Amino acid sequence: MSVLTDLIYGGSHAVIGLTEGAVQDAIGKLGADAKVAFPDTAYFLPTIYAATGVKVKTLGDLPACVDVMKSLVTDKEELGDALNAGLATAVGAEILEALKFAQNEDPYKEETGIGFVPDPVIRSLGVPLVTGDIPGVAVVLGKAENPEDVVNAVKDYQSKGILTFLIGEVIDQCVAGGVKMGLELRVVPLGHDVTAVTHVVTVAIRAALIFGALQPGDLKGLLTYTKERVPAFVNTYGAIDQVVVSAGAGAIALGFPVVVDIDLGENQVPGALESETDHSMTVKKSLELRGIKIKVKEMPIPVAFAAAFEGEIIRKNDMHTEFSSHANPTCELVTSVPADQVEDHKITVVGPDIDAGGELALATCVKVYGAKMQPDFESVIERKIHAWFNYMEGVMHTGQRNLIRIRVSHDAFEKGLRLNHFGEVLYNMIMDEFDTVVDKCEVTFYTEHDQVQKILDEVAMPTYNARDDRLASLTDESVDTFYTCILCQSFAPSHCCVVTPERLGLCGAVSWLDAKATKELTPTGPCQPIPKEGCTDERTGHYTAVDEMVEKMTQGAVSQVTLYSLIEDPMTSCGCFECICGVEPASNGVVVVNREYKGMTPTGMSFGELASMTGGGVQTPGFMGHGRHFISSKKFIAAEGGIKRIVWMPKELKDDVAEKLNKTAKELYDIDNFTDMICDETIATDTEQVLEFLTEKGHPALEMDPIM
Repeated sequence: MSVLTDLIYGGSHAVIGLTEGAVQDAIGKLGADAKVAFPDTAYFLPTIYAATGVKVKTLGDLPACVDVMKSLVTDKEELGDALNAGLATAVGAEILEALKFAQNEDPYKEETGIGFVPDPVIRSLGVPLVTGDIPGVAVVLGKAENPEDVVNAVKDYQSKGILTFLIGEVIDQCVAGGVKMGLELRVVPLGHDVTAVTHVVTVAIRAALIFGALQPGDLKGLLTYTKERVPAFVNTYGAIDQVVVSAGAGAIALGFPVVVDIDLGENQVPGALESETDHSMTVKKSLELRGIKIKVKEMPIPVAFAAAFEGEIIRKNDMHTEFSSHANPTCELVTSVPADQVEDHKITVVGPDIDAGGELALATCVKVYGAKMQPDFESVIERKIHAWFNYMEGVMHTGQRNLIRIRVSHDAFEKGLRLNHFGEVLYNMIMDEFDTVVDKCEVTFYTEHDQVQKILDEVAMPTYNARDDRLASLTDESVDTFYTCILCQSFAPSHCCVVTPERLGLCGAVSWLDAKATKELTPTGPCQPIPKEGCTDERTGHYTAVDEMVEKMTQGAVSQVTLYSLIEDPMTSCGCFECICGVEPASNGVVVVNREYKGMTPTGMSFGELASMTGGGVQTPGFMGHGRHFISSKKFIAAEGGIKRIVWMPKELKDDVAEKLNKTAKELYDIDNFTDMICDETIATDTEQVLEFLTEKGHPALEMDPIM
């Protein structure tokens, strides 16, 4: 093992020397009081903060961190000690990358890579990671001797939905090889310097802080969390020097196996550091070492099909065909019918296909039959059309119901993609994901303008309206069952959502109908029924049955939860919430901020700072994660007076929820245009100026009882 440990220690010493010199140079140039931070994070320099609890804020804080690095490098032969030296290399890489930001507001502006991955991005990845849409995380670095080898591997990872980070010259090789990149396509170039590997390390570490509620300074707990709950691994291409080996040791310490494409001989560490010189086996070995099992769905279509393509954007110049409600009638409709009205696996196109290109009308009509099928499940299946169409490479889908836009790229058309393939996608995915309730499925596409308009007017709209009436009648009072959702427990073991008709899951992806359908589809799955029994306080929404189920689902971590209070035993959060609500004492109200907002709030904290106070299954009175659509619910913080407490929101969020929020305010309080009374960042973020605005508008929160 001496050759391997010598390389690790050699790399660690080299990085320590480089880091120490770079820190002194930066202090000499900028001064010890100069600020140092990564953008859009509440976790300072995350590796240092998580491992030691030290909040690095200025360059003057860094020399002590270099001393900590030195203490980790003991030059002992044992592998465990060498792995600690690898962690020291990770700390050094973090400091060197942070110095880039200290000396340049945007050091990656001219780079192919993106550099640091902000907190909101990590939170947005929470849902696809826990649902398996992103089954793992690959770190690919170096320079392949044969560029085709790394290009094939990355495309393979992409087709399997693996989130892939690229570091080094493999970035340029993948660009030249036609790999589609971007966070939305789940292939993310970080940077050409090997120190950019720290940006993957901090993703894993912040996952522990965000979702796992790990306490800063708990290094042992941190390493256990990343090993057991963050499904990451590393591939290196080409010759490896001592710095790369040392960085690899840091990855192994975090629990991430490393696969290299050179023969290490006896220096391999089974399960942690292994060679694979047959590049066609790199992906298979990497997934096996990390215990990642991919359920591959073979789709009979001429383009790739994977969740990684869900964020692909088709620009106008790249577009062959478009179906858009802005130009033509469109609708998507799933209906359940008797068995004799469905011909299984029949796919029909009525009207012109996309051969001529241009703009077309489109009605996507799906008929399903199942002995256990329920009308409430129609809309659940229907909403999945958006994701399934987006999984096709070269297809972009937005919207739902009668307001949609679908674009097909020139490249997808040239590969042979036609509407019957869209039908194959729908048939195969419905029969796969909804097999417990759907026995037969038939798909018909209509593209002739007048016929689509007739279907829209006479069939689709009446169906949508009937569903809306049904949804409007679904209140917490009108049902006898709530549901749990513990999808996120793979990351946040102490968290359990309670989903009701008027309170969707905090990620925004699970409604009461979704939870009900999930229970039918997966009887022992994440959504279990809670009998609406034992109400001890209607104001806060406290039920003994809810307490019992939450305590059971969180293995005793949480024993009491209310459904409608921000202050008294609020519901826990996993960390992937769309928004966070927090008390703003000066105005006697609350601010609501969404994770896309990058600025400051009147609380004096950004979204990231507010969010760092909750998440990971902890209860923090006065702070609560939730979905966007919960804001306009009649049950939103009802115990504290409801939506009348909302005094500030980012403008984008306010505009997005305005229609429904104004409707709720009118129904509950007879207030017209309530959102006009809510401040936003275009008006003020300073507390005094916010108060002036609220006073001028006569905001009701100013006259309410103290919130705390």
